[in-house]
Amino acid sequence: MKIPKRIQPLIEDGLIDEVLRQLMSGKEATVYVVRCGSEIRCAKVYKEAGKRSFKQAVQYREGRKVRNSRRSRAMEKGSKFGRDEQENLWQNAEVDALYRLAAAGVRAPTPYGCFDGVLLMELVTDDSGEVAPRLNDVVLSEEQAKRDHDTIIKDIVRMLCAGLIHGDLSEFNVLVDSHGPVIIDLPQAVDAAANNNAEWMLERDINNMRNYYGMSAPELLETKYAKEIWSLFEAGKLTTETVLTGLFDEPTEEADVDSVLSEIKEAFEEEQERLARINTTDDED
Repeated sequence: MKIPKRIQPLIEDGLIDEVLRQLMSGKEATVYVVRCGSEIRCAKVYKEAGKRSFKQAVQYREGRKVRNSRRSRAMEKGSKFGRDEQENLWQNAEVDALYRLAAAGVRAPTPYGCFDGVLLMELVTDDSGEVAPRLNDVVLSEEQAKRDHDTIIKDIVRMLCAGLIHGDLSEFNVLVDSHGPVIIDLPQAVDAAANNNAEWMLERDINNMRNYYGMSAPELLETKYAKEIWSLFEAGKLTTETVLTGLFDEPTEEADVDSVLSEIKEAFEEEQERLARINTTDDED
């Protein structure tokens, strides 16, 4: 096929030998099947910021650190240089996440590097060598649904223990090979400790998986892994060896609104007294 413009430099540098076909086009990238020497891999070509349809990117960027202060200031100001740096940060986030997931033992594609907005990575295949299907295209038995859901939950915990939350996990971002689910699409992965949206993103990821697998195994719909996992994480008690139950007791005590209002009133009065003392001192001077 005709070589896409963004892939041409990788052909010239010998990183890719041949573009075989387009695999898919999504909201933030187009993926191609490519040949690198004797291996078949995939090349994910990120779309430019103005052409991406991924929503609320600012929420996902929160907490991502930039060591260079000049770049950080430029990104805050929104200059052209800053926008370019923000784009590089977005594109490199996925390859960084994939390396961290590999180290944590999470089932995800093996990365081979990101070059000028093109991510080279493993092509996940089935036993026949064909591209592995997405979870939403797979018919699951009840037993397989329960088994694969257990695998996904364990991988989500491994990710969280490595400091990451997928942030957009659904049946469309999971492939299924002969060994079970493989998590894909991570440019929006968030820092679990530095992002204020981390809790609800984790809950959404887990509940998306619960609801999808629950269509084949209805008993999963009663589980509360999201709240159980976050509660353990927040308390510093979550490890990759933690035995989860899927149970969680919601707090039943009602908030003591009167007590809270009383504390606010007392704090306000103390502040007024402090300001009055300062004013009195100034008048005496």
